[in-house]
Amino acid sequence: MGLIRRVMIIMQVVQFVGCQHQFSNNDKDFFNATINSTQLNDPAALNEFTELVYGRLSTVTSDLIHSDIAQDATFCVTDPLETPEGDLAQRLCTAAELKFYFTNFIANTKTSFLKPNRNCNLTAWVSGCEPGWACSAGLGQPVDFKTHQVPARSFNCQPCCEGFFCPQGLTCMIQIIDTKILICFNICEACPLGSYCPMATFNVSTGLCDPYLYQLPPGKADHTCGGANIWADVSRGGSMFCSAGSFCPTNTKQIPCTTGHFCRKGSTAETRCFRLTTCDSNTTRQNITKYGLMLIATRSFSFSRRTIVLPNEQSEATSERKEVEAIQKKTEEHSEAAENKDNNKKIKARHLRGDTQIFKYAYSQLEKEKAQQQHNAELTFSEVITMMIDDEARKRPPIEISFKYLTVTLKQKKKCLLRSVTGEIKPGRITALMGPSGAGKTTLLSALAGKTVGCLISGLILINGKVESVRSYKKIVGFVPQDDVVHGNLTVEENIWFSANCRLSADLPKADKVLVVERVIESLGLQPVRDSLVGTIEKRGISGGQRKRVNVGLELVMEPSLLFLDEPTSGLDSSSSQLLLRALKREAVEGVNICMVVHQPSYALFQTFDDLILLAKGGLTAYHGEVRDVEDYFAHLGINVPERINPPDYFIDVLEGMVKPSTSSGLTYEELPLRWMLHKGYPVPADMQKSVSGVGEPDYSGNQENYAGSGTEQQLSFFGEFWQNLKYKVEAQCDVLKNNFLKSKDLSGRRTPWILLQYRHFLGRMAKQRLREARIQAIDYLILLLAGACLGLITKASDESFGGPGYTYTIIATSLLCKISALRTFSLDKLQYQRERASGISSLAHFIAKDTIDHFSTLIKPLVYLSMFYFFSNPRSLFLDNYIVLLCLVYCVTGIAYALAIFLEPGPSQLCSVLLPVVLTLLSTQPTNSQVMKTLTRLCYPRWALEAFIVSNAKRYYGVWLIQRCGALMRTGYNLHEWYRCIYLLVGAGAACRIVAFIGMLTLGKKY
Repeated sequence: MGLIRRVMIIMQVVQFVGCQHQFSNNDKDFFNATINSTQLNDPAALNEFTELVYGRLSTVTSDLIHSDIAQDATFCVTDPLETPEGDLAQRLCTAAELKFYFTNFIANTKTSFLKPNRNCNLTAWVSGCEPGWACSAGLGQPVDFKTHQVPARSFNCQPCCEGFFCPQGLTCMIQIIDTKILICFNICEACPLGSYCPMATFNVSTGLCDPYLYQLPPGKADHTCGGANIWADVSRGGSMFCSAGSFCPTNTKQIPCTTGHFCRKGSTAETRCFRLTTCDSNTTRQNITKYGLMLIATRSFSFSRRTIVLPNEQSEATSERKEVEAIQKKTEEHSEAAENKDNNKKIKARHLRGDTQIFKYAYSQLEKEKAQQQHNAELTFSEVITMMIDDEARKRPPIEISFKYLTVTLKQKKKCLLRSVTGEIKPGRITALMGPSGAGKTTLLSALAGKTVGCLISGLILINGKVESVRSYKKIVGFVPQDDVVHGNLTVEENIWFSANCRLSADLPKADKVLVVERVIESLGLQPVRDSLVGTIEKRGISGGQRKRVNVGLELVMEPSLLFLDEPTSGLDSSSSQLLLRALKREAVEGVNICMVVHQPSYALFQTFDDLILLAKGGLTAYHGEVRDVEDYFAHLGINVPERINPPDYFIDVLEGMVKPSTSSGLTYEELPLRWMLHKGYPVPADMQKSVSGVGEPDYSGNQENYAGSGTEQQLSFFGEFWQNLKYKVEAQCDVLKNNFLKSKDLSGRRTPWILLQYRHFLGRMAKQRLREARIQAIDYLILLLAGACLGLITKASDESFGGPGYTYTIIATSLLCKISALRTFSLDKLQYQRERASGISSLAHFIAKDTIDHFSTLIKPLVYLSMFYFFSNPRSLFLDNYIVLLCLVYCVTGIAYALAIFLEPGPSQLCSVLLPVVLTLLSTQPTNSQVMKTLTRLCYPRWALEAFIVSNAKRYYGVWLIQRCGALMRTGYNLHEWYRCIYLLVGAGAACRIVAFIGMLTLGKKY
């Protein structure tokens, strides 16, 4: 520092003398006393002399600070200006001259010439107007710095000193110290930082003044080459910039970059290369080939792995499961002596965790239950009655449903799906719901479960004899859908355990939860596949029958009081169906009210049911009563089941009209619902009154539009049909909103885990699912890695645009890739969410847990992309600044992807994810004069990200780059002070999109 400081002071002294600067008498005395080589070695004298020189060089008038150009340049200038001191202020150029120069070179990028002014025009052109020269206003001439007129400057014209510049077309000199703008006259002022301004030399062969390439004026033999002539952007004033591959510690010294360092254009110091990179001498960038090879090798290794190893907890759970199976095997061997307490001491096992004791308790209880079931089979009738009325035998609150004259009509087509259905389903009994296709079995089941949408329901549905909504009991009501809605990337045990953790009572001890789970797995015969993945369409897991039983087990494990099942035996063989019915029978013994839709059960399975509801076409009841009485009832009507024919199959064929009943009374299948109404004494609908006498067939002509079998429909025009469909969708959506937001009073008496505990269970489940999808995650990271490498190589950081093109492609690429991957978060398990939400599981916990797990990818993906793009494109901004901007961008686009996945179907959501980044980015980068388009552009997230990227990069350009920076920011409309605002907007947009997506989850219902 001492040597450089001393050289700088000597240069300043020489420049002062050469330019004939006028100092005060005190200053002259000081210079005369100190300017010699001997006294410069004195530290005290050197410090005093340095303070005086620096004080004179850093002086600016307050009028200049508050000038129009200083205020207008705040968008591209960050450093504060200092208040002037001393007597040098009267020698500075006015604000009008400053504004005149910078307005030309910041706003006008197409010319390198200044407009005519007072001192330099067609009629008056002094030597100071030539490039590299300047003039004085004259000794003793006052200068009004507040005036808006350019003062007269035409005296004592001299060449610029080395290290300073004098523009063509102005007679004053300009100095830039960092971003502080200083203008004066008749004093040699320094070029800005990062520039190289040697004294120009005349080239005889070219007739130009090197290195600035301006010509000497003709006819003036005494005119010589001066200093630098122009300071503008790099395209017009590039000769003034320090060359790439070199650095300029001062504006008159240029040093080549040494090995192990790299130097960009306009550098004031050389930058050390990162570790493991190589930098030759005179280089402008570092060679990161080793980093690229390491990253590609690492990603390739992780991508090629075929298996994903779960955390230690999974291995511990597997070891514990083997321990439990050994305990179970030993328990079965000693089942005959299970009642003897002393025999329990013989069961020895090595305890890996304290939970093993809980599993031992669960399996011992299961063995006791099996023994009790065998004992119950030998009970007398009176003992069975005593057991059924025992309070201990019935732990669950009973729910009895009765329905009277239940009618369900489709609003859109005014089509009647159910007509005047009356009956009841009772606790402790299994009710089978059967009938031909289109008879309304699933409609009746959905109406009783409170799941109908877009339908008009009339009649009464009573819960325990009271008019209440079944939603008031949803915590103890189970519904098994027809499709197997389970998580395929979880094991059988994990699926069942999640349902148990979120739906069982929060007050239930862990030992009892383990008992419930193990009982369900054991009763459904899922013990051999408990640790197997359920499987998906792409990846096969357990068999279809086992998957169906898992579907049922999700509802059995929550210990319901009312259980609806939609075709649970479809696709199962006879043995699997018997196993399922045996498990349901055990639930019925505990007082569970079970109602299930069944298709073509075997006779043995048919005899397992307690009650039967037989529906005919048109949604009418043909029979409702005990299973053992159905054959007698139809025999009373003259319909006898032939030998070797399964009775339920025969009854359905009769109701379908495929088999004509062999009866002499002339009874047809259309009259069977009427006969049942007359048999039970129910009121007959008005359109069926003509058939009461038994003569002729039923006449439905009086109300054909309400009959499900009616084939005539009113013809509507295109607009009429469109209006009807729109009206139906609005009404259906209103029903969904009513079901979702109109909370009914909770009458279940069960306190399920609160939202934070459910969030914890969701978090664990999502973590397991993501670990098993690690291969897909690795592919996403690999694509981002390749995209960063390709874009970094193609679009290297440009000093003229501050890396704008590369950042533009970065926004498009990361937005597209991150949106596509984020769509999977909510688009792959919509059915599972609908089922869990209908059962009372928290939607907020579901949403926040998924978003929390996605935060891991949000943090990692910017690192993966920048690990290639940043080092290949080599921008001047810090890696941390780029990471923060890209992190906020990924957070924003992930929220947008959530909303697209929830509001749109998979196809349109993917299309929007591809188009939105491209369209919005192109809209944000197109220059426009329309105020409407400018306002619209400011609302696009790519503009916020691009502005943050460019601003973080532009801040690293200072000194000689000031005009380049101000011009670029002026054209784009960006501001150096709005970096934080862009970050806040990106984060706010991401949070807002997540709120919109969550509201969509709650309001869209079955559409999501």
